Amino acid sequence: MAKFLTTIGFDADDTLWHNERFFRLTQERFAELLADYAPPEHLGERLLAAERRNIGHYGFGIKGFVLSMIETAIEVTEERVPARVIGELMAAGRDMLQHPIELLPQVRETILALAPQHRLVLITKGDLLDQERKLAQSGLGEMFDGVEIVSHKTRQVYAEAFRRHGDGPARAMMVGNSMRSDVVPAIKAGSWGVYVPHGLVWALEAAEPPGDRARYREIESLGALPDLVRDIG
Repeated sequence: MAKFLTTIGFDADDTLWHNERFFRLTQERFAELLADYAPPEHLGERLLAAERRNIGHYGFGIKGFVLSMIETAIEVTEERVPARVIGELMAAGRDMLQHPIELLPQVRETILALAPQHRLVLITKGDLLDQERKLAQSGLGEMFDGVEIVSHKTRQVYAEAFRRHGDGPARAMMVGNSMRSDVVPAIKAGSWGVYVPHGLVWALEAAEPPGDRARYREIESLGALPDLVRDIG
């Protein structure tokens, strides 16, 4: 009997390797740099609002984050922010773009366990050059049968990706740490959605679990995925 589940999609940032913690560290640096020029109250909220406004213009990723920090710095200081601070923020962004990749626990073992029997597809969003850099440095690139770097993760994106790289969404599974981007739209496309909590979640990625739980699963770590896949069949 042919197996039912043939294709497994993986998110990248904070599913395969650390990512959000570098944004948190840079945001702390942002607050430090502005300490002498603007009150700290609501600074994080102002930055998040700028990120929300700018996603449609800059997309997801470090470059858009840096531009949002600069925009927020200009706003909260009423255009008095020194050029030196702007330069420091740009330098912080460059440091993020050069940070070594650190895989999360059990990532390589999980992929090696699943690869012989399933098509594996990386589906990630963000800046093209940065995502390509991270994938190359991770050492995982050759383990995937397909790679999709997209601007947004939607129901249509998942449906098309799983048709391109597999037997369609009904026989596919998407695995990731974002309920909003990895799980809910994949389930809406007809796939399984597997939530792997990371601990650090960007506010704009937070969402409630799907109302229809028939194809929804949650595991504590990626190491539990092979057993889940075997149970589904």
